[in-house]
Amino acid sequence: MAEVTFEGVSKIYPDGTRAVDSFDLEILDGEFMVLVGPSGCGKTTALRMVAGLEDISEGEVKIGERVVNQLAPRDRDIAMVFQSYALYPHLTVYDNIAFSLRLRKTPKDETDKRVREAARILGLEQFLDRKPRALSGGQRQRVAMGRAIVREPRAFLMDEPLSNLDAKLRVQMRAEISGIQRDLKITTIYVTHDQVEAMTMGDRVAVMRKGELQQVASPQELYDNPVNLFVGGFIGSPAMNMLEATVERSNGGLALRAGEQSIPLGDEVLKDRPALKGYEGRQIVLGIRPEDLEDAAINTDSPAERRVRGRVDLREALGSEIMVHFTIEAPPAVTDDVRELARDVGDESVVEAKAEASHTTVVGRFSPRTEVRPGDVIEVAVDTRSLHFFDRDTGMGIYKEQDSTKGAGK
Repeated sequence: MAEVTFEGVSKIYPDGTRAVDSFDLEILDGEFMVLVGPSGCGKTTALRMVAGLEDISEGEVKIGERVVNQLAPRDRDIAMVFQSYALYPHLTVYDNIAFSLRLRKTPKDETDKRVREAARILGLEQFLDRKPRALSGGQRQRVAMGRAIVREPRAFLMDEPLSNLDAKLRVQMRAEISGIQRDLKITTIYVTHDQVEAMTMGDRVAVMRKGELQQVASPQELYDNPVNLFVGGFIGSPAMNMLEATVERSNGGLALRAGEQSIPLGDEVLKDRPALKGYEGRQIVLGIRPEDLEDAAINTDSPAERRVRGRVDLREALGSEIMVHFTIEAPPAVTDDVRELARDVGDESVVEAKAEASHTTVVGRFSPRTEVRPGDVIEVAVDTRSLHFFDRDTGMGIYKEQDSTKGAGK
């Protein structure tokens, strides 16, 4: 096992495009690090530079104490699992797993021992004599994992290995890969576009955008304290609701004015976000996660002044919760960051939204006991302790004056 370190790494193509720009990241020995971001953000390019499949234009990549920039892929002592299983169709599961060991001329008894141990770990013992065509997608991905495990590499590199699986199988394989990595304690870099995968699997998550590192932190830290609007909007499903609001003085304290809605901010909010005091009279972007909204008819303890009114457009019953889409009289946040996030998920209504729009569709994660229906005018309780605030011009999170870049970097 070994640490993997990026030091000022860039990938510049002949046309001048910087696919990865001044990338600094340290993956600890035995850590499960997830690189996540929109399509084209540079995460796969970063992974391929570690593997030796892409040349490094600037900076250094280290595996352990060794700089590997000029080493051939076979000399880097890493194992890669791809999106496609890349199994040999004419070979059995046993022979597919054993293939790399035979190329290395590993003794036959050692090869057999490693293959059978990998099969035991992956639950493939009963399939060793089968050909890939007789396996399910999840079983084929396990075989690909087995090929990596038997090499006993210093690091695993995984490039969207679950993207070809159906939703139920992806959930199962997420748990299995995480469990295997914990048991083997092998340094792992895992690339995905799926932020749910990132949040459920990674010890730490590195969020990338346009070739640049935005924030590196534990999944919970990313969720609770996003360094900027982009990270806040990218992490979370359903995505964070984004509104334009003005910080104003109200009853001796501060409140947020969003269109016709006014939400007072309690002392606990200003204690955690003291930099908000410097935004009095200024517009900001207000972020509200769906789970911080609840039907006020259920949450009867919520103060009347910490509620917003809206008209229900859509109700999605999911059994354990109800997703309620409702429109409120408040302008949407229309910034480059918000448009980029919307473009990534194909939400053209946000991409094409006008800055002067006066209504915003908001998603709330309501209790299954809610009785709201499309067309209803409802009151929604807002948990003001969990609100997020971003500078409208820079997109940076508004926390304390001295840590406006909280969570970025290593």
